[in-house]
Amino acid sequence: MNRANPLGALPTLKLRLAVIIVAAVGVTVASFYAALKLLNVWPAFAGVVAGGVALAVVWVLSRGTLEPLRAMASASEAIARGEFETRVVANSRDEIGRLAESFNSMAEELAQTDRVRRDLVANVSHELRTPLTALQAKLENIADGIEIADAETVATMLAQTERLGRLVRQLLDLSRLEAGTVPLDRREFEVQPMLELAARESRLAQSSNAIEVSVEPSDLTIDGDPERLHQVVANLVENAVRYSPAGGTVEIAARHADAAVTITVIDSGPGIAIEETQRVFERFYRSDAARSTQQGGAGLGLAIARWIVDLHGGEIRPEASEPHGCRMVVTLPSKVG
Repeated sequence: MNRANPLGALPTLKLRLAVIIVAAVGVTVASFYAALKLLNVWPAFAGVVAGGVALAVVWVLSRGTLEPLRAMASASEAIARGEFETRVVANSRDEIGRLAESFNSMAEELAQTDRVRRDLVANVSHELRTPLTALQAKLENIADGIEIADAETVATMLAQTERLGRLVRQLLDLSRLEAGTVPLDRREFEVQPMLELAARESRLAQSSNAIEVSVEPSDLTIDGDPERLHQVVANLVENAVRYSPAGGTVEIAARHADAAVTITVIDSGPGIAIEETQRVFERFYRSDAARSTQQGGAGLGLAIARWIVDLHGGEIRPEASEPHGCRMVVTLPSKVG
């Protein structure tokens, strides 16, 4: 409950305490004098009366000052029980008021963290359940003699197993990146071999899309972790191939300008809506909600890519590609500052 604060207009807690002490002393002296001289009571009784009046004055003046502390104590107990929407009223401008504001900010961060945790658990459960259900169905059919463990069936089960393994690896990567436990092995290396490797890996995984690589100048170098930056490019190329129509072309280009290296991956797919340009980097978010889980990835590749780019002090952003498609642009400092 929020009570009136008689000293709420005072800007600091020290000033409030000083006013309470001065008021208590003044009331004590005045009460003692009045009881002793005007009421003509015994000095001992006059002291008791003066003390009681002083305590009443201190209680009235301090109740508004202490109320936020009591409210924060109750709110802390509520948050400990998992009630993360609990807030306190910050009705003063002093240190306690600022403490109440900080408490509310902390409570909001805890509530956001709890929402992210619940969403993560729900998303991971969904992503794991889909391939596990498919595997279980295939294995049950084989065990019951409904299907034969021919090459096609085994290939389907292998694909689901690989999908599970890929999801687990991505979750581990993202967890390590967020925890800051992934040290970067930074060194200067050539960009073209890294892009060619990513393109070659994608060509081996599929044969329906052409992948072109261009680097200017051809001996362009960058200072960074080659393995992690290869992971960024590979994720971008995988997304570009997934969302490009069969027979389309994916372009990978690298350029040097203004003490930075820009790596661009361009596809010929439907592109990304303007309102989704930042959400695509959220964990488990898919820009095309109509795509089935079988067609789309787990929604972790771009989240991992952004973490790696951020660790290198760079920037990653999507842009529209004319006449259609998406252009993912990664800008990295060419030298460590």
